[in-house]
Amino acid sequence: MTTAHYPKTVFCSDEDGAYVAVAPDLPGCSALGDTGPAAIAELDDAIIAWLLAAAKAGNPIPKPSNPHKLVAA
Repeated sequence: MTTAHYPKTVFCSDEDGAYVAVAPDLPGCSALGDTGPAAIAELDDAIIAWLLAAAKAGNPIPKPSNPHKLVAA
């Protein structure tokens, strides 16, 4: 199972000094790390767990969005 197609966002939380990585296509899917790369590595595991849980529950699995496609407001 690959996580590479799901876009990932990383930011530093001033509140707790940790890096937060989020998979915007997968509601509630996020992870923390001491560095940006560590947060992304944790997020890869979280994405796999999210996808497996959704499949087991029979919930729809969103297709990855195109992170490079710009949408005009």
